Amino acid sequence: MALTVQVGGQPIVLLAERAAFLPDSATLLVADAHFGKAQAFRRQGVPVPAGTTARNLATLSQLLSRTGARALVFLGDLLHARHSHAAPLERVFGAWRAQHAQVAMTLVRGNHDDRAGDPVPQWAIRVVDEPLVLGGLALRHHPEPEPGHYVLAGHLHPAAWVGQGPHRLRLPCFHLGPQVGVLPAFGGFTGMHPVHPQPGERVFVIADDVVRPLPGSRAG
Repeated sequence: MALTVQVGGQPIVLLAERAAFLPDSATLLVADAHFGKAQAFRRQGVPVPAGTTARNLATLSQLLSRTGARALVFLGDLLHARHSHAAPLERVFGAWRAQHAQVAMTLVRGNHDDRAGDPVPQWAIRVVDEPLVLGGLALRHHPEPEPGHYVLAGHLHPAAWVGQGPHRLRLPCFHLGPQVGVLPAFGGFTGMHPVHPQPGERVFVIADDVVRPLPGSRAG
């Protein structure tokens, strides 16, 4: 289940799949996909699970279909490393992109994109430096304020602790401050870093495929 809140004077739908949707512009936002991360680890001899790319792309397809998004913006770190430019990933992602040729896709460069390099031209993804201004919003990778705009960003992979003692869990979350909001990492093989909410900030955790306010967090 999703949850709609207001940021920067417009609605944003927080999705349990660790993404967000802007209904006013029919734009889907995804931060920190880190495609090719597992493959890069395996090339270094680290045993990690396979199949994360296929699962993430399947989830993206479901989100595009369900929201009717006309545009998809990756808020940085689309690819994890230069080793991600491998034939299997380029083939799988290219086939997925062809299935969604009608969707305009943009990448706002993040720190991993600087190292990995831009996507191959066949993927038809426009690549821009931050910020990408969309109405009253500024779409960035790094969560830094942008004068005159509300910022939506990634980079931090936010999570929040819930529960007590042995029942304490760390859950991915949306962390929305007065000027800057941070999306959870979309990638299925990424770390998480706990946030420490301050007065005036809103935190929404993802649990059991539901987005809900963090207990004690201002949810308005």
